[in-house]
Amino acid sequence: MSNLLATLNTVGSGSYAPEDVHFLLQSVQMSVTDVEEKERLIQSNQKHYSEMISQEHAPTDVHKSLYARALVQNGARMAADVQSLALALNTAYTGSSIALVSFVRAGLPLGVLLRRALVEMGRDAHHYGVSIIRDRGIDTVALEAIIQVHGAENIVFVDGWTGKGAISGELKRTLGADKRFPEEPRLVVLADPCGRAWLSASAEDWVIPSGILGATVSGLVSRSIWPAQGGLHGCVVYDHLHEHDVTREFIDKIEAERQALSSVQTASPWTHEQRLKLQAAAENVVTSLATRFGISNLNRVKPGIAEATRAVLRRVPDHVLVRDRNDGDVQLLLHLTERAGVTVEEAGEALGPYRAVTIIRSTN
Repeated sequence: MSNLLATLNTVGSGSYAPEDVHFLLQSVQMSVTDVEEKERLIQSNQKHYSEMISQEHAPTDVHKSLYARALVQNGARMAADVQSLALALNTAYTGSSIALVSFVRAGLPLGVLLRRALVEMGRDAHHYGVSIIRDRGIDTVALEAIIQVHGAENIVFVDGWTGKGAISGELKRTLGADKRFPEEPRLVVLADPCGRAWLSASAEDWVIPSGILGATVSGLVSRSIWPAQGGLHGCVVYDHLHEHDVTREFIDKIEAERQALSSVQTASPWTHEQRLKLQAAAENVVTSLATRFGISNLNRVKPGIAEATRAVLRRVPDHVLVRDRNDGDVQLLLHLTERAGVTVEEAGEALGPYRAVTIIRSTN
């Protein structure tokens, strides 16, 4: 690691192996905010979501079993998608090194797996976990440190998936005037149903196994926290979840499946026509649901299996829509809605490219 990056006071690699990722996040201690109170403060604009954190509980036995089932059902797919994306990056990036910059937390497992695949291809690949916060942008302290070491031209941004494309839009807004980066930021994801990423393995909304869990599959760190005193963005280290941690186990499982693959087609960026079609279909679903539920703030609409599931876990949901109740990929979501007493509606083709959407309850 370079001397510059080593001087930053960070949480290191969390529960990941040190060579797999370097978190450019500072450890913070903060009191937890009740989920209902957090929702009220967010919607009344008294506090930004990144200034609060709620307690993250250990996954239940049912939650763990649904994660295990997703790993069996979709582990091989994730492995093939990782290889497909790595092949594309190996071709697209011709510099001496590649710097993978993953967004905490959803991008972390993919970033770790991409680094391993690229190293196997003979590339000098480095991986960092950084914060990007909706409405506030990417952590510029972390980004500038990476640029000084690797150069902006060798950076690729990594996230797990897209929902509405809010983070993609935030990245574009943050880097829009920075001539060191291309006009279309190089954001890589596994699933891009809304057509907002530069490169994706597919446009399908599917249950990515790592998307089912939180800290226990992401190095035991929280989502990122806005730094009240400036400097690096922060995170809470969840040591209390240590006995439930599957961070390394998950990586090793997908990595073994990837190494057993015979041949995989290289991923390609969307064509202009594909991108427009995906964006239009996704926007149509979001705006039609906003109209139906009388929503003016689109942040209350959480489309896509992963976003819909996380919204039920972290926020105060009002309504959940699924394309098909019998879909194996939405069973965790249905389990969580049953526990929370949330209304579930089977919406069929009205969800367009999405298999699930959560509507956040209005606190007004």
